[in-house]
Amino acid sequence: MQFVVMDLEWNNTYAKKANGYINEIIEIGAVKLDEDRETVDTFSCIIRSQIGKKLRGTVKRLTHLTNDDINGGMPFTKAFSLFRKWIGNEDTVIITWGDSDIRVLLDNFKYLNGIKVVPFLKTYCDLQKCFQKYAKTGRGQQTGLLAAAEMVGIDPEMYIHHRALGDSMLTADILKKIYDMGFVEPEFVCCDDDFYSRLLYKAKVIRNIDNPLVDKKRLNHTCESCGNACEQLSNWKFHCQFFRANFYCSHCDLTYSVGVRFKRLYDQVEFRKIVSVVEPEPVIESEENEE
Repeated sequence: MQFVVMDLEWNNTYAKKANGYINEIIEIGAVKLDEDRETVDTFSCIIRSQIGKKLRGTVKRLTHLTNDDINGGMPFTKAFSLFRKWIGNEDTVIITWGDSDIRVLLDNFKYLNGIKVVPFLKTYCDLQKCFQKYAKTGRGQQTGLLAAAEMVGIDPEMYIHHRALGDSMLTADILKKIYDMGFVEPEFVCCDDDFYSRLLYKAKVIRNIDNPLVDKKRLNHTCESCGNACEQLSNWKFHCQFFRANFYCSHCDLTYSVGVRFKRLYDQVEFRKIVSVVEPEPVIESEENEE
């Protein structure tokens, strides 16, 4: 078995055929590792733009790529044909940092090649998801690539950032650091129909408090200081993806602003809660002028 750590750069552009915007891939970078996680080879290719006419300013600033670079690149189909040959026929785990690259890759294959699967994708691993378990951070606290590097003792300044090969090399080195700790292999997934269904599913924030998927037990609040049940002062109102209400603890004389979010995922409902103390408004004393 071998590992291919892949990173993509893309440019958000309007696509007439899709009647909307698409992230068009403009660069592939990858590192091939053997079963002992030793680096075997690297792959790098700039892809000619076929959808967008110009790079966005933010993409230029981050990648230092120019419109001339992209215009002189390789066509998408040829680039990924070469990439597939470079991967070879050995059992391969494709690894990325987060699943955004895989989603974008699938969109590009559908738009440019008219196919609904990625031909070389048989087994996949989201290393960012593995790292969340290694770092013991919550699902809603995703760790960026540079921050993760620093956490495992890698100097991120030794790599070229926001370029596909540089980011794939950094991701590969993070893989080497944490692989033997038991967080990576359990996240290997087979790229079957269920994988693509999960990948294509659009998570939705629940906006109706009476939705059966809303766990009513989550709508209570206990005081952050004493642990006693708080009294709800206001009805739940939906604002900026969260249901929001105020709660009061009579024991501590504290008022809390509480926000809860329920997001429907492919096979579960994700819950997130945010809490802050409502500071009392200062009393302004008026002074009477003495004659």
